[in-house]
Amino acid sequence: MFELPDDQIVPLSKEHVFWTWSAQAKVNPIPVKRAKGVYFWDINEKRYLDFNSMTMCVNIGHGDQRVIEAMKAQLDEIPYAAPGMATKIRAIASKAVADVTPGGKLSKILFTLGGADANENAIKIARAHTGRHKILSRYRSYHGATAGAMAATGDPRRVSWEPNLMPGVVHFLDPYRYRSTFHRTNPDISEADFSRDYLNHLEEIILYEGPQSIAAILMESVTGTNGIIIPPAGFMQGVRALCDQYGILMIADEVMAGFGRTGKWFAIENWDVVPDIMTMAKGLTSAYAPLGAVAMKPEIAATFDNQVFESGLTYTSHPVSLAAAVANIAVMKQDRIVENAAALGPVLHKLLTDLGESHPSVGDVRSIGLFGIIEVVKDRKTKQPMAPWNGNSPEMTALRKYCLDQGLFVYTHWHTILIIPPLIITEDQLKEGFAILDKALELTDKAASR
Repeated sequence: MFELPDDQIVPLSKEHVFWTWSAQAKVNPIPVKRAKGVYFWDINEKRYLDFNSMTMCVNIGHGDQRVIEAMKAQLDEIPYAAPGMATKIRAIASKAVADVTPGGKLSKILFTLGGADANENAIKIARAHTGRHKILSRYRSYHGATAGAMAATGDPRRVSWEPNLMPGVVHFLDPYRYRSTFHRTNPDISEADFSRDYLNHLEEIILYEGPQSIAAILMESVTGTNGIIIPPAGFMQGVRALCDQYGILMIADEVMAGFGRTGKWFAIENWDVVPDIMTMAKGLTSAYAPLGAVAMKPEIAATFDNQVFESGLTYTSHPVSLAAAVANIAVMKQDRIVENAAALGPVLHKLLTDLGESHPSVGDVRSIGLFGIIEVVKDRKTKQPMAPWNGNSPEMTALRKYCLDQGLFVYTHWHTILIIPPLIITEDQLKEGFAILDKALELTDKAASR
């Protein structure tokens, strides 16, 4: 249908594409030709094991014909309908998503185009429902690249665009045990006390900011690119209790952690907590089509029973994207993909632990389900990272290049390596990737104190 010689893909792309998250003169993209399962191939038929689910999103794996055929069938039926119209697929998709939310309690669904606008709409809804303005979110967070979602983001990607972002956001610290600000001289503190200290920190900020001014606390249920920071026991329950005490809404950002990634449909279910609002994208369709969603309790949606919701999107509830979501959820249930992530969670944890014991440049490893990370350090005692905060290093660049050269696609963020494979991966395929990582870490070991 579209003719272009393979050797022209990169040159033509470099000529016309404006690349995100990139200095335009320095891009060097992989020319991808096809993908299947947990692998993809470039134009030279080089095979890559996808250890990042492309952009942490292809949860059911590449090229599942059941989803593709559902999208084709929807195109034949009706490819688009206006936002104010009802379609069969819209009705089916909204129920399918509501049914998999924690306890089925978030039964009202607003469909968006992706994670950023899901978070923006969640903020709008929270502000309207509470009549309050402030949003609390964490420093080690990422919520999207639009002006509101970027304001809620805590990491340095926010700083580049300030001060021209949405006002009213206050950030607080993550319960990040390996690099805890509060416990540098007491690293052996019990998990219960550790959790309580960070809840006290959050409550202090709530009191300083004025509870009557705070609409919502927005958090990734498990912090994603900023460290796969897994909440300690009691923390999420404590946040829920603080929200209830002060009349604040709890918004769980499940864009990356949702749809099976942690061995549960949604990460927050690991702590038996039900948020007031939950956002999702990525694994919602496994990236077969763009789609995000805001799921909310019915009493929150009822705010707009007689009050107009002054917001909208041309492509909200796009039929083809909704067909992808319905088919994706069906595949996850049929193939027991969430259960596979749960079963392989201990396997990934052991592989990470063994890797850490073998390499002096590994400072810490963490995982939950098939959501893992390796912290690479120059010195285990001081925990000096192998690359600086918000920066890179020759060692980390060399490590990632080695992985790519050996056919392993991984995402490195500053001094960390993220392990986020498609949830259909097998134990043997995990071991295939870790064999390459084992060799790659020899490069960083050379720069580590022994």
